[in-house]
Amino acid sequence: MLAYILKRLLLMLPTLLGVLLVTFVVIQFVPGGPVEQYLAEARAGAGGGAEGAGSGYRGSQGVDPKRLDQIKALYGFDKPAPERFWQMLVQFARFDLGRSFFQNKSVSQLILEKLPVSISLGLWTFFISYLVAVPLGVAKAVRAGSRFDLVTTLLVLLGYAIPGFVLGVALLVVFGGQLQWFPLRGLTSSNWEELGWGARIVDYLWHIALPVTAMVLGSFAVTAMLTKNAFLEEIRKQYVVTARAKGLSERQVLWKHVMRNALIPIVTGFPAAFVGAFFTGSLLIETLFSLDGLGLLSYESVIRRDYPVVLGTLYFFTLIGLVTKLVSDLCYVWVDPRVRFD
Repeated sequence: MLAYILKRLLLMLPTLLGVLLVTFVVIQFVPGGPVEQYLAEARAGAGGGAEGAGSGYRGSQGVDPKRLDQIKALYGFDKPAPERFWQMLVQFARFDLGRSFFQNKSVSQLILEKLPVSISLGLWTFFISYLVAVPLGVAKAVRAGSRFDLVTTLLVLLGYAIPGFVLGVALLVVFGGQLQWFPLRGLTSSNWEELGWGARIVDYLWHIALPVTAMVLGSFAVTAMLTKNAFLEEIRKQYVVTARAKGLSERQVLWKHVMRNALIPIVTGFPAAFVGAFFTGSLLIETLFSLDGLGLLSYESVIRRDYPVVLGTLYFFTLIGLVTKLVSDLCYVWVDPRVRFD
């Protein structure tokens, strides 16, 4: 076990390096970098328009060469690309994610500021999805082929087929616009600080209801169908027939014997789903409901060519994903002792 964990940890290094290298190389060929944007804004402010925002530093026309060198040095583009890449790796090795070009904040600080919104969306989606999907999947397996199974399958697949942002628009129009039962934006009201604790909780749940509903309806379909299929596969096995022949009740067979084996693929996915809930970012949902989370931060960073934020968040989320994948694999041994990595 220890050798396997050590091997997986060592394999994370080339994976991280490959992800960062590919992203860094792609960035070098993307037009409209921060230097060009700065020069374009300067020209626009001077009445020259924004025509300098193209590639090849066309915005540098008419700019003093010394001033151009200062701007390049400000953003770190006065050094060759290999040297900048190596400097970035050294910083990341110290878990220094860098500093934003445009927001005058460290990348770590930006992540911490946006994280509460993503935690709110992710955790509610995670808990509600599993609390609904797992019991629903068990009920569908027990009643396989019945009218209940067919109707719930139709509803689950219908919810899965509707994109979350389309459902979000419908919820906003109906419940936020026409009926005015729910607010249209934000996680809290403007007077949230003046409310008592009970009123704050109600206000928060009132605001989070629509975006969470838009995200949940499509997310629990896979878990529900996975639970159903896992239970059906276990119910048909020989040990279930033997347990029934011994005189055990259907409840004992289902919850004592079938449950433990059927939930293996679901339980082993808990770490990835739970940790992912903290760092999930739904760009369309956050934009639709005016929620300033990690999804919106990532999108704005790409649009504004804020490379430290793009690379810093990519490194952080990739590292979290690799560690979570390792934990998920180790959960197989914890849930099913028959698994041996050797």
